[in-house]
Amino acid sequence: MQVETVTLQIPEPLYQRLVNTARATGQSIEQVMLHALQVGSPPTYEDVPAEFQTELAALDQLDNNTLLQIANNRKTTAEMERYNILLERNQSNSLTDTEQLELIKLRQEADLFMLRKAQASALLRWRGYNLTLS
Repeated sequence: MQVETVTLQIPEPLYQRLVNTARATGQSIEQVMLHALQVGSPPTYEDVPAEFQTELAALDQLDNNTLLQIANNRKTTAEMERYNILLERNQSNSLTDTEQLELIKLRQEADLFMLRKAQASALLRWRGYNLTLS
């Protein structure tokens, strides 16, 4: 991992809080500051399956309005009904081969859909946007 050096001027009260935290936790000031930056950074997408990471990483570049559209997006009733029908038929082992493939595809699409919604919502909150999702 490449490391970069940054010089940053911070207010004395904030610096003192970081020093106090470092002392109280037995860590270096650098460790405390790195942790604060990691916790306060935009949400990561690295814990999701690799097949979705590129799609989620692209959300970082989107403006708030586009992210809000993604966060508020919903599946249609027809899409949800088809998915539920296939799930029920899968439980009773009555899916055809074609339906099994369709269910796999719909499940992947649903996973990506929900991950995109969650990531968009998290990015908006991190950017200070007050979310009221529909």
